[in-house]
Amino acid sequence: QLQLVESGGGLVQPGGSLRLSCAASGFTLDYYVIGWFRQAPGKEREGVSCISRRGVSTNYADSVKGRFTTSRDNTKNTVYLQMNSLQAEDTAIYYCAAYRTVSSLCVISARYNYWGQGTQVTVSS
Repeated sequence: QLQLVESGGGLVQPGGSLRLSCAASGFTLDYYVIGWFRQAPGKEREGVSCISRRGVSTNYADSVKGRFTTSRDNTKNTVYLQMNSLQAEDTAIYYCAAYRTVSSLCVISARYNYWGQGTQVTVSS
């Protein structure tokens, strides 16, 4: 069974940091782009970032550029989202998702085939 599981969410003060993890089981991430998405209450889901199959290419939403960094360790079948300088507006449920490709690039707005269950990130004092 193909599965993505996020972890690392929690409560953090403004200006703080969190690192989210997205672990895959049932398949190898080597052939998949991984994207991070978030959805705040009452808002549409927003694409946050993506990372290409081998981590050579990344893309970020303007709202997180310079603050968030995505990376991957294919030997651990895991992708990470390092979030720094967190703000209240970053509060949301964060999801990772995957799509298979032969491309060396990644696209945040692509059609993702597999989704995790999400992890809550709350930024509040």
